[in-house]
Amino acid sequence: MNKNKVVVAMSGGVDSSTAAFLLKNKGYEVIGVTMQIWQNPDEDYVLKEGGCCSLGAVYDARRVADKLNIPYYVVNFREEFKNSVINYFIKEYVAGKTPNPCIVCNKTMKFNLLLKKALEMDSFYLATGHYAKIEFDDKRGRYLLKKGKDKTKDQSYALYNLTQFELEHILFPLGDYTKNEIREIAEKAGLPVAKKPESQEICFINGDYKDFIKDKAPQSIKPGFFIDSKGNILGKHKGIAFYTIGQRRGLGISSNKPLYVIKMDPQTNTIVVGSEEELLRKEFTVNNLNWISIEKLYEEKRVNIKIRYNFEEKPGIIYPLNNGRVKVVFDEPQKAITPGQSAVFYEGDIVVGGGVIE
Repeated sequence: MNKNKVVVAMSGGVDSSTAAFLLKNKGYEVIGVTMQIWQNPDEDYVLKEGGCCSLGAVYDARRVADKLNIPYYVVNFREEFKNSVINYFIKEYVAGKTPNPCIVCNKTMKFNLLLKKALEMDSFYLATGHYAKIEFDDKRGRYLLKKGKDKTKDQSYALYNLTQFELEHILFPLGDYTKNEIREIAEKAGLPVAKKPESQEICFINGDYKDFIKDKAPQSIKPGFFIDSKGNILGKHKGIAFYTIGQRRGLGISSNKPLYVIKMDPQTNTIVVGSEEELLRKEFTVNNLNWISIEKLYEEKRVNIKIRYNFEEKPGIIYPLNNGRVKVVFDEPQKAITPGQSAVFYEGDIVVGGGVIE
């Protein structure tokens, strides 16, 4: 493998485009690649136009590659994306959980399939436009994943599944920049996507995710009952897949105080609602763990914990359990600890590891 050769995952946005520009300026032999993950119009799923890796994104990425005078390819991962990301998304919601498709896409698509493709192309590195940093720690003898310079854009939370092998072969050129700095670099470089707005929505859904699930898995949508914590029936729900922990709006229950979704039980097809105080919890368990700064959790450890992307991390302790699971105990109770979302553990700027909330 050529250590000077790098494949850049180009999504057609300003971040990945500027990543390619920065690496070329550093003297790397850069190859641009976009994953073809959109589905054919005559099939079940159609990738949203304008989103990450859509047909329009391919057009934009190709324009950038032409501007930078680098080779550019599109690789077909349609079936893998459908099986690994879209079907997972539907299955989790139907099971009363709240999935994070971007985390699963990072794990199964970008840093597994696309990394393998990069290595097959004799490239030593795969680079992306994520705002995060990778450093090698001589004392630990391990690669570390750290927060990016721009704390408002830091994406380390969505990258906690990276293995030591993957970290050795990944570059995050934007880790030492802020978003504003990247926009300025892109403009000065004359990149045609310098002013392109960010896509914040789920890339494979046009409109509301509820309509998407209703359309793709109608047999899984069964109306049931809202109950309180004592089991009293308060009203009817439209299907567990349409709700999430902490939800307050759209419940359709008349009450003299605000009610929130505090638990969902797919076995009985009931949704438990309660007060804001009942939404607070200190303890939960996590499975599907991946460790980065440590080899394994052998004893309790004090960390800061993030339980969703926009959550301000809070202090607590993690305890090893049997079967590789972990118990998490916050110092103070937190709202809406949601099954299906990921809990990521930090020591300062360093990602210790993370897993999926049970």
